[in-house]
Amino acid sequence: MKNIAPNIFRQRLIMEGYYTTAVTSKTLKKYLVGVAEHLDLKIYGDPIIFSPAEGMGKEENAGFDAFVPLIDSGISAYIWSNAKFFSIVIYTCKGFESKSAVAYTKDFFSVTGDFASAAF
Repeated sequence: MKNIAPNIFRQRLIMEGYYTTAVTSKTLKKYLVGVAEHLDLKIYGDPIIFSPAEGMGKEENAGFDAFVPLIDSGISAYIWSNAKFFSIVIYTCKGFESKSAVAYTKDFFSVTGDFASAAF
């Protein structure tokens, strides 16, 4: 990806994988707060977690959409409950250790199968 704003520092990490842990809104809140603490990123608001009511969308897409605001940007998480799949994006204007975020996430969600990540 071409860096069209080299004077603005930003770091992005996307992680996707299949999880084996039970994911609820409480679990997801614990992850968002925990990964931010683990990476020394400062939260300035409560995590926001949405789970559309049954019948509002496709059953195969049922799950959670979540976001926690950081002083230096935010973390978004998307959970497909039926497929037991997640897609998480950490976007910051402060550096963090991508490998540490990956290890924390894989451990937290008890990832045992396919997992992919990309940092830029």
